[in-house]
Amino acid sequence: MTQIIQVAAIALATVGTGAATMSVMKEDIPDLQVPEGNWSSVGALDGRSFEVLGVDTESGAVLEDLLIFRDGKFQSVDCQNYCDFGWSDYQTKEIEGVIHFTVRTVCADAPHTVVFYGQVDGDDITADGTWTTRRWYWTNQIVLTATGKAAPAGTESAEG
Repeated sequence: MTQIIQVAAIALATVGTGAATMSVMKEDIPDLQVPEGNWSSVGALDGRSFEVLGVDTESGAVLEDLLIFRDGKFQSVDCQNYCDFGWSDYQTKEIEGVIHFTVRTVCADAPHTVVFYGQVDGDDITADGTWTTRRWYWTNQIVLTATGKAAPAGTESAEG
């Protein structure tokens, strides 16, 4: 009987510890929600690049990046340098002469997803985004906002 009590005590301790571990896990955080609309994949920003200065809205960290649109694809040089995101399809829609764009990029080697939603008005760009890292035991998200200008010709430095 003593052995049964010992096994029961170990089982209770294991379940209790597991419950404590589960209670400190973070719930998933959704990616940036992009407004509904008549999105198109026609490459309206193809051939354009933008130098942007972003800010992590929680920490205040400054983020410099080059956003490139080419052949219906998008690449953030900063994201590419951090993790091999590669080129991702982007979509656009035009509202009163302003091109709105959205893109969802996924790192091939790690659980990172980046979603951008922005506007291009002439040579000016604004964008909001989320960089979400999802692991089975936690989710972390960086929320950012950025502004920038069209990059000078020949600025592209991302791999094709």
